Amino acid sequence: MSMSLQAEEEIVVKGNAPETPCIIIDSSVVDHNIREMAERIRRLGVKLRPHAKTHKLPEMAARQVEAGAVGITVAKLSEAEVMADGGIADIFIAYPIVSEKKLRRAAVLSRRIRLILTVDSLEGARRAAAVAVKEESTFEVRLEIDSGLHRTGVLPENALALAKEIHALEGIRLTGIFTYRGAMLDGKSTMDLRAAGLEEGRLMAVTAQALRAEGLPIADVSVGSTPTSVFAAEVEGVTEVRPGTYIFHDRMQAAYGVCSLEDCAATVWVTVVSRPSAELIVVDGGSKTFATDVQPNNPPLHLQGFGHIMGAPDAVLERMNEEHGMIRIGAHHPYEVGDVIQIIPNHICSTVNLHNDVYVTEPSGALRKTRVAARGMLE
Repeated sequence: MSMSLQAEEEIVVKGNAPETPCIIIDSSVVDHNIREMAERIRRLGVKLRPHAKTHKLPEMAARQVEAGAVGITVAKLSEAEVMADGGIADIFIAYPIVSEKKLRRAAVLSRRIRLILTVDSLEGARRAAAVAVKEESTFEVRLEIDSGLHRTGVLPENALALAKEIHALEGIRLTGIFTYRGAMLDGKSTMDLRAAGLEEGRLMAVTAQALRAEGLPIADVSVGSTPTSVFAAEVEGVTEVRPGTYIFHDRMQAAYGVCSLEDCAATVWVTVVSRPSAELIVVDGGSKTFATDVQPNNPPLHLQGFGHIMGAPDAVLERMNEEHGMIRIGAHHPYEVGDVIQIIPNHICSTVNLHNDVYVTEPSGALRKTRVAARGMLE
């Protein structure tokens, strides 16, 4: 049985499948996605530092580095430790670390690999500096800029004053600035990915130039998400992009037009456990299997349901509780109890984090069960 997602035909597997619910990753599609992004960014003369939150697998990070990435990005210190143990030697933690215990762990890790930390406040930077001095170490840091998402980060107009104070701290080496905004334009979600990427890149390039004009050593200007990276990378002054989802892609990226459904390397396999009516099937994957952070019917994508049913695009995964997924179907679909179907989730990053293991296809067509090593690494 082929694991390829290339054929958009009704896929019903009646045997020889792993126990469900599970995630199947098409290795050949992964390799295609990695090569394509690496080549597009290489042509623009910008560094690629993928976010590993999507796959959480050291083997996938290694593939990205082998294809030309300078290193990877993670969100948490524990993820960085897992990736370092897996052989990744250049890691940026794009999240502020402020507790003394975690900063001591970061100091230990920084002796093994190139580790870049995030700061976005003077108090956070002072905490990092105090630990660095105590550990007789130096932390390389980037200042996070709030470019419109309004979570962590300093506003651009306040960046210069804060950067000066951080730069003066002993134990801290400020080397760059970064931001994350995603597909936003003028403070709102947008389908105009080029305009969003260019706006993000220009804002950051201007901010970096203002800091350099005051003598601050800003080498790295890091931006971008999967939808916007290739456009932000066109802006002169941008030095690095950090897309993550592209390695697997998902239904959300396909709706943005970033990829086709055939480029989605990861699908969730579920089993039909009930067909209570001609228009409804119930599968064994609910909110413990599929991420719910990308809700249906919200702008600008207006997705119908929580995933794309392979081979049955008119079917809608419209409701879930913890263990049940309710799929509205047409009476003409031949699904029976025991059938296994494939679903492309709306958001693959948080879906992967719900699973202890995934299955990766081998060139022979065999499936290899792989532990999601950085799954649940929250601290």
